Amino acid sequence: MRAFLTPILILLLAVAGSAAYVWYSMEKPYGAFPTGAVFVEIPRGASLRSASHMLQQHGVIRSALAFELYGRYAKRRLVAGEYLFDRPVGGKEVYWKIAKGDVYEQPFTVHEGDTLLDIANNLEASKYMSAAEFLIAANDPKQIQDIAPGAKSLEGFLFPATYGLPHHLTPQDLTTMMVRKFRDAVQELAADRLDPQTPGTPLLSVVTLASLVESETPKPDERPLVAGVYTNRLRMGMWLQCDPTVVYALRLADKYHPPLTLKDLRYESPYNTYMHPGLPPGPIGNPGATALRAALAPAPTDYLYFVANTQGGHFFAATLAEHNKNVAKYHRLLNGQPAEEPPVSEATEPHGGHANKGKR
Repeated sequence: MRAFLTPILILLLAVAGSAAYVWYSMEKPYGAFPTGAVFVEIPRGASLRSASHMLQQHGVIRSALAFELYGRYAKRRLVAGEYLFDRPVGGKEVYWKIAKGDVYEQPFTVHEGDTLLDIANNLEASKYMSAAEFLIAANDPKQIQDIAPGAKSLEGFLFPATYGLPHHLTPQDLTTMMVRKFRDAVQELAADRLDPQTPGTPLLSVVTLASLVESETPKPDERPLVAGVYTNRLRMGMWLQCDPTVVYALRLADKYHPPLTLKDLRYESPYNTYMHPGLPPGPIGNPGATALRAALAPAPTDYLYFVANTQGGHFFAATLAEHNKNVAKYHRLLNGQPAEEPPVSEATEPHGGHANKGKR
């Protein structure tokens, strides 16, 4: 009888030992991470077994076998992507991190109105990639030729948003991500505008107008009015005379030194709307949804002019005479004076003298 029980006991002990090893491997932290962090890329379509061995080879888990056994019990598919492990953790925590798709991403924000140069410099400052390699990708308009034939670059089509960027990211991957976001946004705003064959204003012109609107005012409620002003001027054949187009032209040539001067306004560039009529040949930045919406549906207005009010907004005018008054208001405000001129008062002679009333 004892001879019969001995193999069973050995088997039970082996099973218990194996179970204990699996438990220990999955529960107890493992990994030294001498460099401070380990990145592991789980390829799309990778099997549980191959992922287990990959994690063990990178020193993230103690046992590929234990990890695989646990995964077969948990029955959750592992999500492809790049994962960061910056401290020793148990195999169970590793498993559920990958099963939940907690991929490594760092936030990167494209602000409304950012130009390609702004985005490139911010990417380089954040050490994602060099500005030069991003600009090579961003100056290739192939991926928007179906919706914006004639575009010279991706300027205007890299949608402002906060993006989660993986550790290994090519400039082409990034621009594709941003253009996809633009397409989604415009699809929501006006689906028919995505078809270049649809009668009406071409999308490139809409985005160019939106970029001017974005550059002129930070106030969402003013953007339809600014779009209305520019639409009126275009319809009447008036030059747009938009200062931000001059700034953009100078920045392209690395010649911008604020503040803008009268000499700058005479700088020869197709983007300078003081030197050339109509819209510039392309966007001067990347507009957000509010500016795009304003360009698609400008406010019906008689306004033809606007000038800053020193409070972040603008004074609008329908006539040049009214505009000149608003310009005078602007200069008074800059000088710390009330916007409106003091009321005209009557001079009165001292008591006992002649009336002799007159305007000052």
